[in-house]
Amino acid sequence: MTRVHVNPEILEWAVKRSGKSLEAIKKNFPKFEYWMKRGELPTFKQLEKFANFTFTPFGYFFLKEPPEEKLPIPLYRTKNDSVEVDPSANLKDTVYTMERRQDWMREYLIDNEEHPLKFVGKYKITDDYLTVAEDIRRTLGLKKGWAAECKTWQEAFRLFIRKVEEQRIIVVINGVVGNNNYRKLDVNEFRGFVLVDEYAPLIFINGADGKAAQMFTLAHELAHVWFGASAAFDLESLQPADANIEEACNRVAAEFLVPEKELLDFWPEVREEPDRFQLVARYFKVSEIVSARRALDLKLITKNEFFEFYQSQYVNQQRENRESSDGNFYYTSLYRVGRVFAEAVINAVKDGQLLHHEAYRLTGLQGKTFIEFAERLGFGGNGL
Repeated sequence: MTRVHVNPEILEWAVKRSGKSLEAIKKNFPKFEYWMKRGELPTFKQLEKFANFTFTPFGYFFLKEPPEEKLPIPLYRTKNDSVEVDPSANLKDTVYTMERRQDWMREYLIDNEEHPLKFVGKYKITDDYLTVAEDIRRTLGLKKGWAAECKTWQEAFRLFIRKVEEQRIIVVINGVVGNNNYRKLDVNEFRGFVLVDEYAPLIFINGADGKAAQMFTLAHELAHVWFGASAAFDLESLQPADANIEEACNRVAAEFLVPEKELLDFWPEVREEPDRFQLVARYFKVSEIVSARRALDLKLITKNEFFEFYQSQYVNQQRENRESSDGNFYYTSLYRVGRVFAEAVINAVKDGQLLHHEAYRLTGLQGKTFIEFAERLGFGGNGL
């Protein structure tokens, strides 16, 4: 039975990083305190189990001291208190995974002589937000009033995602780390993040969030791409952090989804109606939460009115998300991998530019599951 020498500081670091309680650790690893005091060394298998339980890369336990893991992008929080909170392992691992995908995608595009995207970093945050919002709309190929032609805001959201992906922007929506349904992402920590790159910009939306808020998150993240600024953010109550970049992105997102002039013209018709936010949402094909958020922007309602409405709607949305979660594995996988990224990986495999085991690693889909996934995307046949 092989036993392993491990620095107790690394064991302690792994527990803290995982966010697991000490009680949970002791329950699953009764000899944990002995390991900490070096009274007994863990076996190789025990250490493997401990690594899986704490979401820690196994190789870290052979280091002399705990590694420094830093989030490679800023994390903007709406409540900018003085207490510095270390990003969770779930957030870090998700960002690292998306970075690996982006690195591969960038290299793949350059190798295939694709051009950099001109809209990445096209504007400064001091530029007029009306101009930026209009440029995003034109670049996506959406005409003025585009959402009004959709039957519902959900349909408008799907169209929005498709138009973003047509510009070679990777869009990933996932509420867990990879495919691990036991590692749920916390909306209170982050609603999404953006990894800016001139070849392969990547947008990640926390799928644990209500779909009503996800539409605003996507618009906010697009603004980050146009400003050329990578970041993660919590957008608590859809409010920006006290940072110039976050405030600029929120202004652009709000204008893109609900143009100021149009809402000011429409508001007198619904101002006194009890379901005014629903009427605005129906008119602009956005969620009721977004319509209320825009009304607050333009000082058409008070902060108290907004937060009261937001809380009631948010609770409803979370419940609806749980009740309507799609059980189709391949449908879910498409959002977790991202259509743009998935198509690039599958094409690379078919063209002999990528080995199958590398495709499995990049997508998190193994063997026959990957083949079935590709076939459902319309990529069956030779080469797979």
